[in-house]
Amino acid sequence: MTTSAPITPLTPTLQRVAQHLANGLTAQEIATQTVLSPVTVRQYLRDIRESLHCPPRCKPPVIVHRLFADQQVAPPTADRPAPTLSPGQLLLLRAVAEHSDARNIAVAAKLAPADQRAALDQLLADTGARDTTHLVVLAHGWKLLPTDPTARSGASQ
Repeated sequence: MTTSAPITPLTPTLQRVAQHLANGLTAQEIATQTVLSPVTVRQYLRDIRESLHCPPRCKPPVIVHRLFADQQVAPPTADRPAPTLSPGQLLLLRAVAEHSDARNIAVAAKLAPADQRAALDQLLADTGARDTTHLVVLAHGWKLLPTDPTARSGASQ
């Protein structure tokens, strides 16, 4: 799905929550750090997703990518040099940042669905990422993902 509607700028409160998400925190960790209830944080995350025109089941890596691409949160800085990734790994990286559904990730990465998990595990190991959200944060710090909102293909479910 490609979104052409402009995003709705985030309110200061939503920007604070979005920055925590972009720092790789889970909803529960955001609630703990901000002293907000988990229910409130989940609602704020829904509001952020809606402002970015992400589908209801859009996963955190896609939301984080959109936050950086749409310049809604401060870009990350790299704490180490970017690893050398193969063209296939770069394709998988972009697929993870743009798609929430495993099947769509596999198609976008030109992988057989059965091979996707192993390829993703290898990518996480090669980059030192904890999970796919952290992978997207690192990739933006290394400038491996586009930050021009018009360059994205859209977040599919």
